[in-house]
Amino acid sequence: MVRLSAKPLTLEEFLQQPEAQPASEFIEGEIIQKPMPQGKHSLLQGELTSFINANLKPKRLGWAFPELRCTFAGYAIVPDISVIAWDRIPVDEDGTIQNLIPFCPDWMIEILSPDQNQVKLVKKILIGLAHGCQMGWIVAPEERLVFAYPAGQQPTVHEDPQELIPVPAFAQGIQLTVETLFGWMRVRADESGKHSGDAQAGHSPNPSPSGAQ
Repeated sequence: MVRLSAKPLTLEEFLQQPEAQPASEFIEGEIIQKPMPQGKHSLLQGELTSFINANLKPKRLGWAFPELRCTFAGYAIVPDISVIAWDRIPVDEDGTIQNLIPFCPDWMIEILSPDQNQVKLVKKILIGLAHGCQMGWIVAPEERLVFAYPAGQQPTVHEDPQELIPVPAFAQGIQLTVETLFGWMRVRADESGKHSGDAQAGHSPNPSPSGAQ
């Protein structure tokens, strides 16, 4: 996470600036650019977004969005994955989703990149929890663990391979183990080069028979 400006700005001034790549966020008057995603980050972001949508969208429970800008209470954040409960997705008159999301997502997911400052990610999660977020995750690929931040409760650490990672109330149908989540990073299952992407229902790879159903 790269801090671009130490000069206090207003949210309106920030939103008038050209979009950057990777995206920039506006937190406490500062513009902070997100790090460029690397291999594990990009793979987990894509797989987890698709997994959540495969479980929530058919039941109209919620929708997961990668790199969605959310603007609220003087902040403009871009979580790696934003999950919004179905009945809170803002729409235009024709029923299509609005471009501007004027609130914090119900479930924020951040994936820790190499050399990224975890403290700043925790701070962003806490800001979200103070403004209506139900659950925050920080996924640490190198350590193979997940920090979960449920609203109004103490954070928890999940690293047992068979452990189910907690999800917000509106997403209780999702069952995802630590093993399955980080198994998605495995491109080749063995020396023969066999890919593991076809085992799990839908599209998501299941690293072993004991993965989440």
